[in-house]
Amino acid sequence: MHIHRLDPHNRRDVRRYVEFPFRLYRDSPLWVPPFVNEVRATLDPAHHPFYQHSQAAFFLALEGQEVVGRLAVIDNRRYNEYHGERTAFFYHFESVEDRAVSRGLFDAAAEWARGRGLSRLWGPKGFLAADGQGLLVEGFEHRPALGIAYNFPYYDALLRDAGFEKQLDFISAYIDREISLPPHFLEVAEKVKQRRGFRSVNFRTKDELRAMIPRITQVYNQSFVEVQGYTPITDQEARAIGERILAIADPTLIKLLMREDEIVGFVLAYPDISAAVQRCRGRMWPTGWLHIMREFKRTQWINFNGAGILEQYRGLGGNALLYAELFHTLIDQLQYQYGDLVQVQETNYRMVQELEAVGVRPYKKHRVYRRLLE
Repeated sequence: MHIHRLDPHNRRDVRRYVEFPFRLYRDSPLWVPPFVNEVRATLDPAHHPFYQHSQAAFFLALEGQEVVGRLAVIDNRRYNEYHGERTAFFYHFESVEDRAVSRGLFDAAAEWARGRGLSRLWGPKGFLAADGQGLLVEGFEHRPALGIAYNFPYYDALLRDAGFEKQLDFISAYIDREISLPPHFLEVAEKVKQRRGFRSVNFRTKDELRAMIPRITQVYNQSFVEVQGYTPITDQEARAIGERILAIADPTLIKLLMREDEIVGFVLAYPDISAAVQRCRGRMWPTGWLHIMREFKRTQWINFNGAGILEQYRGLGGNALLYAELFHTLIDQLQYQYGDLVQVQETNYRMVQELEAVGVRPYKKHRVYRRLLE
């Protein structure tokens, strides 16, 4: 076995890197592939907005000519400048159940990071704020939400063997139409709405949503400061994230919380089209888009991939209003029976407690790991 650093200009290297997980998970009915074009984009320094400020390297573990593992290591300069750190991130980790493979990949990543003056390695964390974080450590019997990792249970042992320890968990929670928010909770939310001058705004078309993306980005940059790995989103990254959202969005499910003309919060919800992505194997062409369009109409699942409110409104009943909007987004749409509230940071104690209080059940857990390099 040897470790090969990928050449992003070498088509064979790129193809092997992209295709390895399809072979690794070929017998798994729950794994959902990423969109192939998005993975290819992360390997392309000439076109991905991340490379306007930062750098990355990619590694393949090979036994002869057969790929048995892969890994990306990331030097996000904006993150390090913003936080005053010397941190490298890893992403795209996939491996057969062989500790020599995972050790080799992470040792190569650590060497690259040390060569750039970085002193710790943690992840999985991707290139853009919209990338899911962590490895799955609980909930292997459930299909993941779109864009969120699914991996084999042995990954945790591989990470620990390679010198990593837990840094933080993200919890995903299950909701269904049987959820019953206490009447007084909805009454409080409505009173807050009236007294504080809040109003909910829905979108009708993707063009309306596209026009608001710069303003939504501004609210994100103010309301997610406490989330692990936070880095302000650049305009170019916002456009890339926006196009990703628009590709899978039903605009009527995305809500803004307004006070006069100011956006003070948002709820990002999407139809769960992961079953269609499985069927088309992450490829939109030639017929993948047909699978996806059909799934929009028949999926019974909805993913809540983001809910935030500006800090100054959280103690004024704004949180109650956000939960009420989550509730109505699911209940008011007859098509949807189930919801996946994706990746709540475990240190967001208030939100975790409030969700438990209204009967929302945690059912998946993703873990971010860390390793010192000095």
